[in-house]
Amino acid sequence: MKAVVQRVSRGRVLVDGEETGAIGRGVVVLLGVGIGDDLSHARFLADKIANLRIFEDREGKMNLSLLDIHGEALVVSQFTLYGDCRKGRRPSFTEAAPPQGAQQLYNKFCELLKETGVNVETGRFQAMMKLELVNEGPVTLLLEK
Repeated sequence: MKAVVQRVSRGRVLVDGEETGAIGRGVVVLLGVGIGDDLSHARFLADKIANLRIFEDREGKMNLSLLDIHGEALVVSQFTLYGDCRKGRRPSFTEAAPPQGAQQLYNKFCELLKETGVNVETGRFQAMMKLELVNEGPVTLLLEK
């Protein structure tokens, strides 16, 4: 499982012009599910993201987590995180999990993140989406389990 985590002041996702999710301060998570990923991977990443200290305290140090600031998460499925570009000019997605299994694990990740106390908004699985965000910092991290 791979995640791109971006610290944001706001974010939203649109599908066919309809807003399916929007957040204020928090994180945008682009989540990719790979072959062999399971519930333990989803649990690990949900806990890691909820508790990752990437928000500044009063002294300007990154000491606060999403839970500490009562932040939100916008989680968007992104199978292209498994795009292998080492050969040729077109990415290969053979390491991405098939859609049905990936969707179940994506949904479970969102549930697990909610269970930590984070408000979670989402895009729409397998849809063409437009993502808008304001990255603070910028702070962008790559997580993998």
